[in-house]
Amino acid sequence: MKTFDQIVPEVQAAFDAARGPGLDALGDVLVNRDLNGRVRLIVDASLRNDEAAMATASAIAHDIHERLGDERAYPVSRAILPEVDIERVKQDAPVFPLGEHKRVWVIDRLATEGSWSTITAEAGGARRVVFYSIKGGVGRSTALAATAWRIGQMGKRVLVLDLDLESPGVSTTILPEDKRPPFGITDWLVEDLVGNGATVFEAMVATSDLSHDGEILVVPAHGADPGEYVSKLGRVWMPKMAANGDRESWSRRLQRLINALEERWRPDIILIDSRAGIDEVASSCVTDLGAHLVLLFALEGSQTWTGYHILFKHWLQAQVSKAVRERLQVVAALTPETDRVDYLDGLRDSAYNIFASSLYDDVPAGATAENAWHFEAADDSAPHAPWEVKWHRGFAALRSLHGRMTEVDETEVENIFGPVVNGIVEMLGLGGTQ
Repeated sequence: MKTFDQIVPEVQAAFDAARGPGLDALGDVLVNRDLNGRVRLIVDASLRNDEAAMATASAIAHDIHERLGDERAYPVSRAILPEVDIERVKQDAPVFPLGEHKRVWVIDRLATEGSWSTITAEAGGARRVVFYSIKGGVGRSTALAATAWRIGQMGKRVLVLDLDLESPGVSTTILPEDKRPPFGITDWLVEDLVGNGATVFEAMVATSDLSHDGEILVVPAHGADPGEYVSKLGRVWMPKMAANGDRESWSRRLQRLINALEERWRPDIILIDSRAGIDEVASSCVTDLGAHLVLLFALEGSQTWTGYHILFKHWLQAQVSKAVRERLQVVAALTPETDRVDYLDGLRDSAYNIFASSLYDDVPAGATAENAWHFEAADDSAPHAPWEVKWHRGFAALRSLHGRMTEVDETEVENIFGPVVNGIVEMLGLGGTQ
């Protein structure tokens, strides 16, 4: 039996063998890979009465079945599904092109709605920065809180979104208990399913006392009283069904919420704390919310780089790497006090290796990189060149940053988090630090 990883290469080989006028006459073809990893073809319903076109589709389906067998492909008699609206089908699940075939797409039916294969264009309005990591416990939320504090000190209005719904953190670290709002993002997502989002919308934002010259607005994962949080969490991923049958995925609902929050509170910058890992929440934060900058928090080690390699390789296969790569920036999280320089050099080398193998353009020997998106290993301006966050015992074991941040001075924040804060400010054009 063929393994799951062999499906796409074998399907591509079948389409490679079918190149020619017959394949061109089929127009757009979808290779539907179902939840069990079994393949069939979706073609335009207008081809039903075109004997030549259907013969071509049948021949490709037969070849795929021969290559993959019954366990991975439907028999020809059940392998072709005519659809009236191919474009609408493509919107219902993750889709990526099949190799060099410009009109053949793989549509992946997943148990969850998370998709790393579609990259939303950068949002208009306030700059959006996602704090993301493959693994948890890397100081991501602490760095976000410090960034919010420092940018607030610059007189900016900062909107912080706690989208680590399954492990809420950043909102509780920068809001004292008596300042937490009644509702949060999870409440809105559940209420929105029944058209009741407006009931909680105005009561899901709180102002942090850390604000001085500017303002820090916080939207927590849940309200001051979480209520039946587990039951609500099991419903937030649901799509919303309209009366006319239109379906809005949970990710699109989340986009709608953030757009509404931005319109209502008019922030200068939006900082998003993402769920760690490669799940549906993380994919939405990184690919679906129109981020202008995605910070990839990293610890030097195989666990970090194996995870990022999997993600980068997926973007390369889905042919979306060019749409996301210029938004990425590696952050060296919790760099140690001892052997710091050697540690940073090792992390930079590891980051360069996966960027060079997956995201950077190849530059042949003797050629110039003038028109290529390519960086040398030692280039400090490259996305693989890490922005450092130093490990600091004063921040490492905090239950609440709120008390800590009210006492800390700017020099200490600059020393620990300066490269991240200043990098964000410079890259997004927020103005110089004071």
